[in-house]
Amino acid sequence: MGEACEFRCWDELIPDALGVIFKNVSLQERVTVIPRVCKSWAKAVSEPYCWQEIDIEEWSNHCQPDQLDQMIHMLVNRSCGTLRKLCVSGLQSETVFTFIAENAGSLRSLRLARSSMSDSIVEQISGKLSMISFLDVSYCIKIGAPAIEIIGKNCKLLEGLCRNMHPLDTAGKPLQDDEAIAIATTMPKLKHLEMAYHRISTSGVDQILSNCPKLEFLDLRGCWGVNLENNMLLKQNFPMLKVLGPFVLGAYESDGWDDDDYSDSSEDLPWDYIAGGEYYVDDDSDGYEGMNMIEDELQFGFYEGIEDAGMYWPPSP
Repeated sequence: MGEACEFRCWDELIPDALGVIFKNVSLQERVTVIPRVCKSWAKAVSEPYCWQEIDIEEWSNHCQPDQLDQMIHMLVNRSCGTLRKLCVSGLQSETVFTFIAENAGSLRSLRLARSSMSDSIVEQISGKLSMISFLDVSYCIKIGAPAIEIIGKNCKLLEGLCRNMHPLDTAGKPLQDDEAIAIATTMPKLKHLEMAYHRISTSGVDQILSNCPKLEFLDLRGCWGVNLENNMLLKQNFPMLKVLGPFVLGAYESDGWDDDDYSDSSEDLPWDYIAGGEYYVDDDSDGYEGMNMIEDELQFGFYEGIEDAGMYWPPSP
């Protein structure tokens, strides 16, 4: 009997099995490589199972708002309501916030850093974010305590909140505890809280500690109005709580949050991308010939070495 053939027909795997594999492939390869291999792979990678987690935070820092909106619409539509995690930065339009909320039925983790949402937009969409357990609205300078309070009242499962600010946006401003009070009165289940460079006082922090008994991590770097030395509430009720700050000892050290759902695992996306709807190969063609770009053929550039891309914003703590 001849030797068994070592060639594996990967294209003959059932779609569910391919989906399990492709889910662990980088976003770059899921979008640009896999769909061009064969019809069965293109079909499998278009299924919702491959798009439950979408992370384009790094790339979104370097693209135009209209391109970003189109990318969000395309990728979220592919999830078909199964989206669990979305990481994106710098969203501008009200319509895209509404679109995300309308597709947030399964969403658990949402990062919208540096976005231009307002208190009124948050009021409109927060009711549809009830399943959120982690939210990042760092550097969103157009929202304030009203938005934070609305989020807390609607997102009852919230365990992680990032509300870091840029030092230049808070420098010289008076101490104000309105956001701290909103957090303390509406988010009792918090385990992870980041408020770097907020103009909050020790009293504001005490209110958070008094009303958020499950806290495990608190980032107060750059909160110069806070003094936790000899804080009895902290020592008695939170002996295992990890606190960073208020003094900044290094350049945004790791926050120590190990849970995959809450970690910032943004991928660097230095790739060229042609945004099309489906990448199926025509039934009468072979290989890459006859590739059908059903949606608009928009050229999106993903650049690796933009020299000054990060000079205006510090990385999220």
